Amino acid sequence: MTIKVLLADDHQIVREGLRALLEKKSGLEVIGEAENGRRAVELVQRLKPDIVIMDVSMPDLNGIEATRQLKDFQGTKVLALSMHSDRRFVADILKAGASGYLLKDCAFDELFSAIRAVANGQVYLSPSITGQVIKDYLRRLAEPQASAASLLTPREREILQLLAEGRGTREMAQKLNVSVKTVETHRRKIMEKLNIRSVAELTKFAVREGLTALDH
Repeated sequence: MTIKVLLADDHQIVREGLRALLEKKSGLEVIGEAENGRRAVELVQRLKPDIVIMDVSMPDLNGIEATRQLKDFQGTKVLALSMHSDRRFVADILKAGASGYLLKDCAFDELFSAIRAVANGQVYLSPSITGQVIKDYLRRLAEPQASAASLLTPREREILQLLAEGRGTREMAQKLNVSVKTVETHRRKIMEKLNIRSVAELTKFAVREGLTALDH
């Protein structure tokens, strides 16, 4: 059975490299590429891949929020492939519904094994981060506490990312297919919930929480 793969990464050279490697393996077919999380969600709806190899940090809509939006697509599983080993990124995307997490410095054989494992309904974690995931899980059990970002709805987190990336109100409204007034209402609620009064502070918060990255 051929495993259909969708690549989601904002760096074209990474997507091209992954495609070249994966297409050398029998039983794998790369059926599409996405440059950000929003495009990945659109392509999943249309192409219905078995696996999405998802970068965590992408512009417009990050991999964590995109994974959360893909929860309803039962036939598609997410395998995170990221340069970030920070426990926040790992924990957040696994909580969002990802079935695995690999670091970008892994060997291709490990990536291939991870794809196979996830396709078979298993969870795969890079050995280098397995320990910290377990420690983080035990810490959360001992000291349950919600992050500030968890106070926001998925749409509010989406708008916060776009806002932190410098998108204007009209641009956000058009992209999300809502009214300008709706965007302004969401922004006001975000500031109230987080007790933040400036866009600069919102941007710092979004970067700190892993919703976006400075290079975007």
